[in-house]
Amino acid sequence: MDTYYKGQHLADFAKISEGSPDLGKKFFDYYGAVFADGALTAREKSLIALAVAHAVQCPYCIDSYTQDCQQKGADFEQMTEALHVAVAIRGGASLVHGMQMREQAKKLGM
Repeated sequence: MDTYYKGQHLADFAKISEGSPDLGKKFFDYYGAVFADGALTAREKSLIALAVAHAVQCPYCIDSYTQDCQQKGADFEQMTEALHVAVAIRGGASLVHGMQMREQAKKLGM
């Protein structure tokens, strides 16, 4: 099946540096440093990344961090909870923006 998002894109992601090797190296060095153990474990960072991937709706990231979470020992329940954190934050952000609608509706006398 031909789709807009292709699994091979994720496998070839490092090739994105071909157009600008210096910037690509800087990005990938930074990316690697971000996901290394620090105040948070690499496993915790992977769960955060999985949640963010759902919030920004990146299918490549969802695939990648689902696999990464499993490789780092996260189970399905933990990954699902991370997903629900993203859903709650995204839903809450949408709802709080409803306050703008509420104020505008009051101004218009509705």
